[in-house]
Amino acid sequence: MAVRAVRGAVQLERDDAGHMRDQVGELLTVVLERNGLTADDLISIWFTATPDLHSDFPAAAARDLGIVDVPLICAQELDIAGAMPRVVRLLAHVETDLPKSAVAHVYLGAAAALRKDIAQ
Repeated sequence: MAVRAVRGAVQLERDDAGHMRDQVGELLTVVLERNGLTADDLISIWFTATPDLHSDFPAAAARDLGIVDVPLICAQELDIAGAMPRVVRLLAHVETDLPKSAVAHVYLGAAAALRKDIAQ
């Protein structure tokens, strides 16, 4: 079993706590599904949010999904001129038998434009 990192992102339509929890919850669910993972495979998740998001902690969505015994942390993205607004990103460390080349990084909706080279 190897430790791998999985990336993901989603752009929110608005800064609203319920919307954030729904969208980040969907992102986490898709990351797990596309990589054949369960919550037991998670080691930790690092969330970032752009500076224009204030309504909630992205990690709250993981707790809503029942991910309660995994270390989570939230941080703010750099405030770069011209950067895509209202984006939540994640970096999940997981235990998996997948080779690096088979890890599915997930960029939902408009966030796919952030990493066209690895978005699946």
